[in-house]
Amino acid sequence: MPTNQNNLLASIAEEVTQCRHKLHQNPATSYEEVFASNLIAEKLTEWGIEFERGWAETGIVATIHGQETSSGKSVGFRGDIDALDITESSGVTHASCVPGKMHACGHDGHTSILLGTAKYLSETRNFNGKVHLFFQPAEEGGGGAYRMIEEGLFDKYPVESVYAIHNWPYAPRGFVGIKGGPIMASSDEIFITITGKGGHAAMPHECIDPIVIASEIVLSLQTIVGRTIDPAESSVISITNFNAGTGATNIIPTDVKLEGTVRTFNNKVRDTVEKRIREIVEGIAHAHGAKGTLEYIRNYDPTINTPEQASLCADIARTLFGVESVHTEFAPSMGAEDFGAMLQKKPGCYTIFGQGEPQDPDSPHNFGLHHPRYDFNDKLIPSVISYFSAITEKMLPL
Repeated sequence: MPTNQNNLLASIAEEVTQCRHKLHQNPATSYEEVFASNLIAEKLTEWGIEFERGWAETGIVATIHGQETSSGKSVGFRGDIDALDITESSGVTHASCVPGKMHACGHDGHTSILLGTAKYLSETRNFNGKVHLFFQPAEEGGGGAYRMIEEGLFDKYPVESVYAIHNWPYAPRGFVGIKGGPIMASSDEIFITITGKGGHAAMPHECIDPIVIASEIVLSLQTIVGRTIDPAESSVISITNFNAGTGATNIIPTDVKLEGTVRTFNNKVRDTVEKRIREIVEGIAHAHGAKGTLEYIRNYDPTINTPEQASLCADIARTLFGVESVHTEFAPSMGAEDFGAMLQKKPGCYTIFGQGEPQDPDSPHNFGLHHPRYDFNDKLIPSVISYFSAITEKMLPL
């Protein structure tokens, strides 16, 4: 990168780092990100960048035109803007000022990176086409990406491809993870009700004990992963809540409620898992003379990178950060991310940027996502701005 562009990048990174700290101090959860939305709009207005508010309530789409637009093409970049219901204990000087709310997943950093990308591209415009920047609310369980798509995001902004990143405290700063195929899992919820026949615990023969039935179901569900799903595939079925009884020791309850999560890396496996859970719940309950019902809620799709875009991004990252920094062979995460919804509609790539500081064990950049002592690593900001800008110039060459 020429010296003048390096200086520009450093100046922009410094400015949006200050934005990041303001965002961190003023977190808000899904669809309540008014402070973030206003700050984004304020900076885009200051920089003379075209934008539209009102997407999924607090979301914003900014558009930057290249030196030329004759290609008729465009690319998209997404940054999530919401926070979490966590009380911060990071000890940083820019800690949350909102009780019980915290940017514990680094979305303040993602937002600031997207702002920096907006300013950098608006200053350089070394591309032919348009860039659309999607400031998305409600990633943390609110499905903001789905809502923006349902509201016509890609009808109004029909990008050729779409890109996003996530900071990763589990890897050291300098690690860049890019791979084709699944990189994050789907996220589904299961709600199971077993209805038997309650009665006196001293007379179990007069009852249909839903606790025994539910226990058998919990154990049997694990055979889906071990005996139904191809060992080359990955899936998780975890029962996380088992609710039964009144607190009395001499009463067999009438019903039991189970809750849990299912994670998979492709929708074919997802379909199989749902089918088998239903068969096990209904079948075991029926075998004991009880009734079993399953409510299976599909939340986020798996995040699956398009091989072509992943390969292109890996080449760009090697040029920017060095061959040794770019990793294409690593295990995908069983965590979930609603950017997968955008990748269901458009080709693209979701990249992992390590942010850990192993030489400083107490650094807030080492604590896991959603941990109260976590903080985003500001040193990622210039790196990712340069990465997004390079993707733009590669995809939309002059």
